[in-house]
Amino acid sequence: MVLTVFRSRLREDARDAYMATAQRMSELARTMPGYRSHKVFVADDGERVTIVEFEDEAAQRQWATHLEHVAAKKRGRETFYSEYSLQVCAVTRETRFGR
Repeated sequence: MVLTVFRSRLREDARDAYMATAQRMSELARTMPGYRSHKVFVADDGERVTIVEFEDEAAQRQWATHLEHVAAKKRGRETFYSEYSLQVCAVTRETRFGR
């Protein structure tokens, strides 16, 4: 499994436009081969963390290079984000528990 950890802060003037684009990207990601899940968390200080799981590096790469996603990333740099960081991580071990 491959995880993408995307940490970001939105510009104050971009929230409404961002939300529409984020909704579309969420819908699109779910259609990608190898997609497993994603979740978004927002900290009290406004930092957003998105964690995306794909089956493997090829599936993650396909998402990263999808034309609509590439356009959204460009718009994010130009319009939405005051800052962000991105980490793509290979999972070397996974343990789960549930009742």
